[in-house]
Amino acid sequence: MSATGRLFAIVMAGGKGTRFWPESTSAKPKQYLSLVSPHSLLEETLTRFDGLVPVNRRYVVTVREQEALAKKSSEGNIEPHHFIFEPSGRNTAPCILLSMAQLEMEGATDEDILAIVPSDHVILNKDGFQHSVKVATETASQKGGIVTIGIKPHFPHTGYGYIHQEKQEGPELFKVASFKEKPNFETAKEYVSTGEYFWNAGMFVARLDVLKKEFQTHSPKMWSSYEDLKKNCHKAESLRNVYEQIPSDSIDYAIMEKSEFVYVVPAAFDWNDLGSWDALESVIAPTDSNIVVKDNGHSFIDAKNNIVYAPGKHVALVGVNDLIVVSNDKAVIVLPKEQAQRIKEVVELLKKTPEGQKLL
Repeated sequence: MSATGRLFAIVMAGGKGTRFWPESTSAKPKQYLSLVSPHSLLEETLTRFDGLVPVNRRYVVTVREQEALAKKSSEGNIEPHHFIFEPSGRNTAPCILLSMAQLEMEGATDEDILAIVPSDHVILNKDGFQHSVKVATETASQKGGIVTIGIKPHFPHTGYGYIHQEKQEGPELFKVASFKEKPNFETAKEYVSTGEYFWNAGMFVARLDVLKKEFQTHSPKMWSSYEDLKKNCHKAESLRNVYEQIPSDSIDYAIMEKSEFVYVVPAAFDWNDLGSWDALESVIAPTDSNIVVKDNGHSFIDAKNNIVYAPGKHVALVGVNDLIVVSNDKAVIVLPKEQAQRIKEVVELLKKTPEGQKLL
């Protein structure tokens, strides 16, 4: 493959996670929060492409109920009409297939290259990110196949899928041997000790024609809806009928795990998927030995290693360590950092009552 197409950025922003409750809710998911800067995570993701992908080749994929939030967070960073609206939140494979269909309807050609990324991760090194995307783009253009950007693991994490590298194809390129589901701790330790694995960060780069061929080969049922998606991508009700028939599979399951033409580029940047409040420790510098998100001016007496998020409020912590303290205009939660994942238990509890549901 020698023809070099244009590079498009596709940012997936339709998620509805509540792991940052009470600040992230179904009405305002994590990608629209300003956690590590004055800008939302979605806005940070879009501006990361400045100088690499022009504004007129960037798209945001989301759901209709997030339209106002998405437009506010994307203003000035994409064209006003460059939104791809899923009729309902599905998995990543239908999301990507719909994106391909709409881009093709709006002038993308088979030689064009799509860089598909999540909207809610933290990457502080913009230059390193762009370098990795460039390497992935060159590989996708020259070799074909699908190129993913992998994160070298710092420790045995059980919350991520892993990518097993095969032979080295270049200074910053490996053929992928296999994708691994989220492992238990012992298996994760084994993966990390070999030095042959990457964390799967959900970032993909590929030519449009390669993606079409891979869907056709490995997910024929899904692929059978492609022409209907193209015809109806701007017709909300017709699109809903088509979209509901597409299997809700992840792109890993639909294509990546089955394809023989997948490569991995080692990330030249630090990465954090911000899976829970305690993850902020690694991306925000301490203030008075505590992590303060957004507002300073809190009081700490014999208090260390706490994470505080309370915009517009003054928080005083005395004689406590290693807590997460989150307060907004609707709710307050306080819990030990080591139990950050238990926020999901609170969410499940709130789902059981009408009053609780209003907080989600």
